Amino acid sequence: MKNIILFDNEAREQLLPLTFTRPVGELRVGILTIREKWEKNLSGKVSFLTQDYLAKKYPIHIEAENYIIDGSVIPTPELAKLVSQLDLNEALMDGEDFIAAKVTKAQIEHLMNNEAIDALVGLDIEGTPFLKIRRPWDLFRYNKTAIELDFVALTKHRNSAPISSTNTIINRHQVFIEEGAKVECSILNATDGPIYIGKNAEVMEGCMIRGAFSLCDNATLKMGAKIYGPTTIGPHSKFGGEIKNSVVLGYSNKAHDGYLGNSVIGEWCNMGACTSNSNMKNNYSMVKVWDYETEDYQSSGQQFCGLVMGDHTKTGINTMFNTGTVTGIFTNIFGAGFPNKFIPSFTWGGVETSETYQLEKAFQVADKVYQRRNKPFDQVEKDIIKAIFEQTEKYRKWEGGAAKITKEQSVTFSNS
Repeated sequence: MKNIILFDNEAREQLLPLTFTRPVGELRVGILTIREKWEKNLSGKVSFLTQDYLAKKYPIHIEAENYIIDGSVIPTPELAKLVSQLDLNEALMDGEDFIAAKVTKAQIEHLMNNEAIDALVGLDIEGTPFLKIRRPWDLFRYNKTAIELDFVALTKHRNSAPISSTNTIINRHQVFIEEGAKVECSILNATDGPIYIGKNAEVMEGCMIRGAFSLCDNATLKMGAKIYGPTTIGPHSKFGGEIKNSVVLGYSNKAHDGYLGNSVIGEWCNMGACTSNSNMKNNYSMVKVWDYETEDYQSSGQQFCGLVMGDHTKTGINTMFNTGTVTGIFTNIFGAGFPNKFIPSFTWGGVETSETYQLEKAFQVADKVYQRRNKPFDQVEKDIIKAIFEQTEKYRKWEGGAAKITKEQSVTFSNS
């Protein structure tokens, strides 16, 4: 079995707040996480070279021979084949960008100590197709291609579980149901992309789904949901209402009506009834989004860009998010009106007032949430959250933080 190490590079900073709580390689796009894609494509086991405060939860494993890979790169079969053919001391390059290399244990240890290693022999990938996640919105931009790749990898030479005759199925050969999944009285249209329903997932009555779509293991689509692809609902999530071109990493809920479009939702989030976001400005201009590198708003280059929600965020009923809103982790958002387009981590409040969501209260809620999914909320998790709390203090301006935070206004807002 190949030993694979996914490392975080400059993309990690650009992918905040999603990467506050995980290495880049644990992001989900398509059906699988980036880690799971590499493990499947290379028949190996992945560990991570990541931030120090994440290393206890995501430790690195080093063997005599190792494949070290940029964690933001999504493999295609063509790229995976090139990686598997590498000899020791060879590296794959996309121009000036490092993609992967096969190296020894000593070389990995030198890299970890910021020491020079023997020069690698660079091999250009010469147009080999692959995807690279550089910004949060890339997750929904590339989601259709990622679902298609994962669908082939997961269903090749396999038969779908039977689909109930109560459903209307269009383009049947592009619909795959795993064992234990339940789908009743719904419309599944796979004309524009495949539809994958994971193990023990449930599509309740009256759902209307257009591919590409992935409902991951143990996830639920609530009655009457309207899904426009390409959309992914991660494992152990419950979602309803109207959803378009969005990615949910997992363990999150939006169980009621409301619109979610061109968005990325982290783990352990819960959106109150009728929570909605705008994904397009009424003047059709490019959407500006908070950038953690420059600590200011920057153009996303996207006409459609909705909400980026960090882990453990909760919203009150009828919460409204402007186009291109970014929330940190452990934000609790409620009240009338549109909140700021950048909501710092550990914010408790809304438009009129905000205060700090204190660690002990955050821990208490997280412990209850983890218990509901039979997962441990241990000291390792607490230490990670505490580290992020300290890192993000500067953004909470009511604490005297120095970061530039303004309410970046758009002209008007609409859903599309």
